[in-house]
Amino acid sequence: MATVTAPAPRVSLPGVLKHRSVAKLALLALAAAVLVPLANAQWASGSWPATLTVDLTEPLGKASDWIIDNRDSHPLFLYGFGYVSNAVVLCVRAVYLVLLAAGWAGVTGAAALVAWRVAGVRLAVGTAVAFLACGLLGMWIPTMQTLALMVVAVLVSVAVGAVLGLAAGLSDRMDRILRPVLDTMQVLPAFAYLLPVVLIFGIGVPAAVLATVVYAAPPMARLTSLGLRGADKEVLEAVESLGSTARQRLLTARIPLARRELLLGLNQTIMMALSMAVIASVIGAGGLGDRVYQALASVDVGAALAAGIPIVLLAVVLDRVTGAAGDGDGDPGAGTRRGGLSRRAGWAAALAATVVVAVAVRLAGRLDWPDAWTLNIAEPVNRAVDWMTDHLYSGVPVIGGTADWAGHFTTWVLDPLRDGLQGLPWWSVLLIVAALAWVIGTWRTALTAVLAMAAIGVLGVWKPSLDTLSQVLAAVAVTLVLGFATGIAAARSDRFERLLRPVLDVFQTMPQFVYLIPVVALFGVGRAPAVAAAVVYALPAVVRITAQGLRQVDPAALESARSLGAGSGQQIRQVQLPLARPALLLALNQGVVLVLAVVIIGGLVGGGALGYDVVFGLAQGDLATGLVAGAAIVCLGLMLDRVTQPTERRTKKGA
Repeated sequence: MATVTAPAPRVSLPGVLKHRSVAKLALLALAAAVLVPLANAQWASGSWPATLTVDLTEPLGKASDWIIDNRDSHPLFLYGFGYVSNAVVLCVRAVYLVLLAAGWAGVTGAAALVAWRVAGVRLAVGTAVAFLACGLLGMWIPTMQTLALMVVAVLVSVAVGAVLGLAAGLSDRMDRILRPVLDTMQVLPAFAYLLPVVLIFGIGVPAAVLATVVYAAPPMARLTSLGLRGADKEVLEAVESLGSTARQRLLTARIPLARRELLLGLNQTIMMALSMAVIASVIGAGGLGDRVYQALASVDVGAALAAGIPIVLLAVVLDRVTGAAGDGDGDPGAGTRRGGLSRRAGWAAALAATVVVAVAVRLAGRLDWPDAWTLNIAEPVNRAVDWMTDHLYSGVPVIGGTADWAGHFTTWVLDPLRDGLQGLPWWSVLLIVAALAWVIGTWRTALTAVLAMAAIGVLGVWKPSLDTLSQVLAAVAVTLVLGFATGIAAARSDRFERLLRPVLDVFQTMPQFVYLIPVVALFGVGRAPAVAAAVVYALPAVVRITAQGLRQVDPAALESARSLGAGSGQQIRQVQLPLARPALLLALNQGVVLVLAVVIIGGLVGGGALGYDVVFGLAQGDLATGLVAGAAIVCLGLMLDRVTQPTERRTKKGA
């Protein structure tokens, strides 16, 4: 009788190790157990080892000196950058002179006419009121300066972005090449662009315009590529079957089909250009941003608000007009059709009326905004600030004042967080970064994040970077608590969402610089005000993404939970939040990127750390300090983006 041999038992891993994240962490722990003792033997624990630091002060100083010495004589500057600089100056000056020649009435009428043509009567009236408000606040000339800068910067940004987007949309190879470049540019805070541009072009309008172009072109490139790649394949096949060439298919099919994405790219480019045009006041851009910057430097909140309001109005108007063009909203010809006129006749009549008003104002010698029509809000605002300082800044019974809150937040949150991060061994920081990035993404994501963090140490700004990181983490924590709570409430209540929408619209269109005005008035200067400004700036995006993600949860899943007797809280915790996890992670990622951008600008109001180094480098022309801090900001932004952005796996096995 044959003997049946039982099969050998299969050796399997414990159940907990079958989980992908746990397996990754176990592998990382095994690698750390081998590498950490070697690192400790070679380099001491604690802060980043000095032997692994590269001092770039001397080479960067020599490069800066060479550029400054040869800026007026070397052919590269005379016949290259010099022509670019002169062209930018001529274009901005030409647009500015045209705006001045049109006068306040002509500019207001033309802006209202464009808004009416694109989005209807209501937005046209709002646009006219916004431009008139700029004059009433005594900011007409600075507004025209900013608008001239914006027109040139946006046109160049759109042209550059569209060309890059066309290349990426029509070529897979170019898409692979440009994607990491655009990814990196998108996470860079605006301040990181300023110093290299200033070094080449000097302080003034050319540097401001070109820094704005570098900052604002990526959204146009991304959305152009997205629109071209997302074109309906059936339509493209139908056009190709008619014998059309590649150029004809592009002009007659792909670009028209990508109209919505192209207009959205224009909208995003305009908003980022306006934000950067204000920040560029630090390098001599002039206009409204310069008024805000000078007022902040002297802690004149009233003057800063008087210049900040027109910035917000411009942002809201431009956002609404370009957004309406992208959505196809509004019916500007409806009113004219009801009156028996065609849309073309109504357009011609409105244009003629605008020209007549502009000419009449010019003949009357009223091109400039009349001084008698201005309102001085600086004095009453400063009186209100003084009252708040006296009654809210400190000494408030029971709850304490805003200065007390800022002091407590600094003492209880920011200081311990900063000291804790700076007190960690350098290798433990790299391990934490690697663990977070690998759990949420792939090994490539983890490697990129670790290399970015290590580059900060190599640059010799380990401690200032951890100081900035502590502010970012504190601001992100507050932003997520407030943003998730508000987003959940907005997703659960249509009425609350309608009430919240205009508030979020205004806050989301305000440039970064403007957020510094109220926090300086309420909290003074320091790291806490920088964190507060960052929270306010990042909060609208987190609220919107959270609310949208929760609202897009499958209604059938919610109905099933209700049929099983789940209450509202259970539905949120057990159904909506788990199913909306991708949206919540996206909200986290956007919150981190937006917070970092404003924390860096907080160097202007006492935020210190990397933001202060960048501001100091710009103010003193110190390339080594400013450029090293800017590079560290780039690395910090790249690391934070990688540890908060899930990476889609292309295969089921994944990394």
